[in-house]
Amino acid sequence: MSIPQSGGAPITDHAQLAEYLASGCKPKSEWRIGTEHEKFGYCRDTHKPLPYEGERSIKAVLEGLRDRFGWAPVEEGGNIIGLEKDGANVSLEPGGALELSGAPLETVHQTCDEVNAHLEEVKSVADEIGVKFIGLGAAPEWTHDEMPLMPKGRYKLMNDYMERVGTMGTAMMRRTCTVQVNLDFGSEADMVQKMRVALALQPVATALFASSPFFEGKVNGHKSWRSRIWRDLDPDRTGTLPFVFEDGFGFEAWAEYALDVPMYFVYRDGVYHNALGMSFRDFLKGELPVLPGETPLMSDWADHLTTIFPEARLKKFIEMRGADGGPWRRLCALPAFWVGLCYDQTALDAAWDLVKGWDAETRETLRVAASVDGLQAQVGDIKMLDLAREAIAIAESGLKARAMPGAGGLVPDETHFLNALKDSVESGQTLADELLAEYHGAWAGDLSRIYAEHAY
Repeated sequence: MSIPQSGGAPITDHAQLAEYLASGCKPKSEWRIGTEHEKFGYCRDTHKPLPYEGERSIKAVLEGLRDRFGWAPVEEGGNIIGLEKDGANVSLEPGGALELSGAPLETVHQTCDEVNAHLEEVKSVADEIGVKFIGLGAAPEWTHDEMPLMPKGRYKLMNDYMERVGTMGTAMMRRTCTVQVNLDFGSEADMVQKMRVALALQPVATALFASSPFFEGKVNGHKSWRSRIWRDLDPDRTGTLPFVFEDGFGFEAWAEYALDVPMYFVYRDGVYHNALGMSFRDFLKGELPVLPGETPLMSDWADHLTTIFPEARLKKFIEMRGADGGPWRRLCALPAFWVGLCYDQTALDAAWDLVKGWDAETRETLRVAASVDGLQAQVGDIKMLDLAREAIAIAESGLKARAMPGAGGLVPDETHFLNALKDSVESGQTLADELLAEYHGAWAGDLSRIYAEHAY
């Protein structure tokens, strides 16, 4: 979850809302890659989730990273709730999952190096205190009551609200993990094309990265239970957003959509003010009940945009949000997939040609089918396995065209980061399929085996 913004210019004109989004436009030479991934921490001997405080805790991991590796602490209410260094930050998900929000980097090689360095640091701290981490889309065994709520004001407000809307909001907060990549755009037209491709092809990412076939100790009937949870979270702020595919979509249309999403909070001087269900439109008029007479700052708009959770999200960049968290070896495949599709125009055009004939019902049905059946999904004559194979081929062509070398020039481009995905379409098996095979086979129904065999 995002670290709150502070300050910024007052909003005096409605046009500033769309202008804020448009200010993200960059020339292609300045496009960067920001990779985020979450992972669950647990006690090595008991397999129980980590509390916030104690000898084996999230706080101990954060303090270890701070003291040993030079991360600067981020505090709230006297509690360490995050870390910052070199344009990256480490933050806490509501249930204690640890997230790396990487710095904006030029190549997938660099972002993969960053991921590897972070996980090495986390592992070195965790090993000394009897803690392990695992990358999965959903907590395989833990119940809601076993998952502590981290001491962040934002999360307390969200938790209260999630209990009143949808049915699975608190499960999302405490017991899901994702990997995502954040990408830039060059113009409004470029943003529109990328958003449409992103929303249409998120089901492919969901299928390829599916890793959550277990929940509360049972097989749940979905390859991606994380994706299933997001479908019943809060209809005001989730989904595949049909309006993005309508004529005239652009920055102003997104701003209008965001204005209609109910607020969570206003952050002032280290305090989260409860604005649950209130209207940003009223805030613009100085009529927000929680802060009567006060009008918003640009930081309030930036914060509000982080409380919207569709499959692809627009801020000053685009966030690809459809993938389950996963094992160390697959984390670099997600940025490679989307960079290949979006950062070469020929590839982006090919990706749009692949999906432009779909209607809203097809896109939503693919989303549901991906969560249930993964690569085995089929909607009409669209077979997910074939679709994934085509999308990966387009991404590979895009990465070849980028021709970004790594390893001091020894590796000519970024295409090898797609190998894990190519293996999946070759075998027809994702991590979820492998986990189910182990559970029904060698594990003989003993789900506790997942920790030793799939921890980082």
